[in-house]
Amino acid sequence: MLKKRLVLIIAVFLSLVIVGCNDENSIEKKEIKIQHNWNESPLFESGDYTMIGEEGQLGFIYDDSEVLRFYPNKVNKYMWHFWGEEQELDGEVKITATHENDNEEIYVTGGEISGANNGADSHMPSNMSLPKSGMWKLDVYIGDRLFGSVYVKVH
Repeated sequence: MLKKRLVLIIAVFLSLVIVGCNDENSIEKKEIKIQHNWNESPLFESGDYTMIGEEGQLGFIYDDSEVLRFYPNKVNKYMWHFWGEEQELDGEVKITATHENDNEEIYVTGGEISGANNGADSHMPSNMSLPKSGMWKLDVYIGDRLFGSVYVKVH
């Protein structure tokens, strides 16, 4: 009887260890899967320009041409556009970036929002560059609030 209990306890313990290890691996796989499912934001038209971002929310002039594409450490000019209520668009803009394979967030650009432009409620000129190839998520904060995100590819 004692042997049966001992075997049962050992079996339960080993089962819990095995299940725990499998859960940990699946969590790692899910995180990697999420990171590698980042897709470049869609292009849309506003005014006379093609933009990348969230239509009706935020975006910047970008048409995936050789001139406007992101390349590692290449600084380029981009005009950001924002749609929303006046109180939503009140405050300093801060744009940070995170690479798909890295949790480190870097500062990209920031500044003051100006008036309406190209069909948007407001706009902001910027110079941006990203340090390495791959997919990047650009998080746009107005004041202390996350306003939206744009995903771009660095070639």
